[in-house]
Amino acid sequence: MNILAIESSCDETAAAVVRDGRTVLSNCVASQIEMHTIYGGVVPEIASRKHVEAVSGLAREALERAGLSREEVDGVAVTYAPGLIGAVLVGVNFAKGAALALDRPLIPVHHVRGHIAANYPDLEPPFVCLCVSGGTTAIVDVRSYTEMEVLGGTRDDAAGECFDKVARVLGIGYPGGAPMDRLADGGDDTKYELPRAHVQGAELDMSFSGLKTACQIGRASCRERV
Repeated sequence: MNILAIESSCDETAAAVVRDGRTVLSNCVASQIEMHTIYGGVVPEIASRKHVEAVSGLAREALERAGLSREEVDGVAVTYAPGLIGAVLVGVNFAKGAALALDRPLIPVHHVRGHIAANYPDLEPPFVCLCVSGGTTAIVDVRSYTEMEVLGGTRDDAAGECFDKVARVLGIGYPGGAPMDRLADGGDDTKYELPRAHVQGAELDMSFSGLKTACQIGRASCRERV
């Protein structure tokens, strides 16, 4: 079975062809990092427009790289949630149109389940997964390939959101994770007192908004002293 898969949940447009749920025949990605770097983070409206420009060509390229014709596609899969709503809708509407035109089934894919499935077949259920992406931070009990339960997660901002926004305040670039990790290597972890992501009374939940705010306030205080 050949599945044409579409992803547009944030700032990258992707199209891939997967055979029998395991073999990736092609994977084409159009990144927007260079554009969003100017703003220090993803601008949803710009991301959506770029998805519109890229998605059709990427789907065509994915089929060409896989060596398949449109008629050989058995289904169309697409990220339907979670994500930036405008960006998600671009992929969903394209996939719906492709499925209708090809008279093939449309397969909605949950973004976080997709992250977890990236571990297959190296990791087989049951297992507990910490899922950390740009907009999601969750602890998931993966009981089987189809049965999953969220044990805990962020109450507000995700860890990736916190990284990017703090990196912007510090002026160290976007995406913020890699440069911040390099700066932290060998740093003094006792120099600043920062709030922990722990949520009292909910041992598996997290909150990163306070950490992000503390970094912004600390940066502002340093500027005032200078």
